Amino acid sequence: MAPEALGDAVRGAAAMGWAGFNCSIPHKVTVIDHLDELAESARIIGAVNCVVRRDGCWVGENTDGQGFLMSLRTVADPARMHVVVLGAGGAARAIAVETALAGAAAITIVNRNRDRGAALAELVETATPATAAYVPWTGPYRIPADAGILVNATSVGLYPDGGALPDLDLSTLRPALTVADVIPNPPATALLQAATTAGCTTLDGLGMLVEQARIGIRHWTGLTPDATVMRDTLAALFTPH
Repeated sequence: MAPEALGDAVRGAAAMGWAGFNCSIPHKVTVIDHLDELAESARIIGAVNCVVRRDGCWVGENTDGQGFLMSLRTVADPARMHVVVLGAGGAARAIAVETALAGAAAITIVNRNRDRGAALAELVETATPATAAYVPWTGPYRIPADAGILVNATSVGLYPDGGALPDLDLSTLRPALTVADVIPNPPATALLQAATTAGCTTLDGLGMLVEQARIGIRHWTGLTPDATVMRDTLAALFTPH
């Protein structure tokens, strides 16, 4: 869809009585101009991927970070933790904000582009209770000893380059660390395999993908689909045969 047709599409959805819709790249930011309200995290993140009709108004939500948080909580609670986020794109932005709002004590943004990384750290620092810092990614990144959660929010390792690893000093992986990857395909990324070998707790990207979809469906219908069925279906699609 052309960007200039986005307003017509939103008005058309209202005319047809839609309960809501998902919105993806490249419309996650521009759709905001056509909505009535934004949920808190969507307002802070500055992007919307899920739109919900409430009391005759279009409300913008961002379920990416919420989905990640729900998945993360199956293995670790970010409250009072130091969370390290690799990347500063849309997924990193949503994850950094949501974990900060969930009580993380500190967020470190590691990114090669200084402007984007520093801007995200400043956003977290000013808009959430967490402290935040930007670290330039200029070589193999050494994971801080006090970090409790490491999140790969980059595209490194995405199919068909499943064997690619983010530029990390793997000797700094340790059993007390939870390592999460947002990449759903393949579920067992090279990073997660290395983390498992190091004794870390790991979390694959399927959980985030499933949970953000479940949140959207619940917003629209009031019903919550079975996570196991959704995950098993995706795993079968993404696992090489």
